[in-house]
Amino acid sequence: MDFISIIFLAIGLAMDAFSVSITRGLTLNCNIKYALIIAVSFGGFQALMPVLGWYSGIQLQSIISTLAPWIAFLLLLAIGLKMIFESFKTDEDICKVFSFKELLILSIATSIDAFAVGVTFAILNTAIITPIIVIGLVTFILSFIGVYIGKNIGHLFENKIEIIGGIILILIGFKILLENIL
Repeated sequence: MDFISIIFLAIGLAMDAFSVSITRGLTLNCNIKYALIIAVSFGGFQALMPVLGWYSGIQLQSIISTLAPWIAFLLLLAIGLKMIFESFKTDEDICKVFSFKELLILSIATSIDAFAVGVTFAILNTAIITPIIVIGLVTFILSFIGVYIGKNIGHLFENKIEIIGGIILILIGFKILLENIL
């Protein structure tokens, strides 16, 4: 996978964390300390989950290697559609207190799709080091920025960020499929 695709993949994966960060910025009285904690947690989990997915995928690689482009496409399509679908849900129970338990749950929830991408990396024999560094850094930066956007102008974006992230992942899935079929 080329570096530009990795950047777009990282941006797509980071959209969940970015939108949650905006929500946190809207609902919490955040300062730089909390913005950093949120960004480190989201970025760390986004970097960890592809490694776990990659390791799992390596174990299954010999079984499914001929179907790799289709599996990658279907995983990215499913993740992208899930993100788009979830963008239409409303958060009625937004907590106004900073909680480490909530942050852990949100970090895991926003990085589950990164696990599936890690499986895709294994299936496509993609080296994992560069993607996890880029995914972690992009998520960290966007999450940090997201807290401040939410604090100041988050009400303007609402759920559009997740739609954009979903579309990016679907397009990357099509790109992988087309590169390996043609």
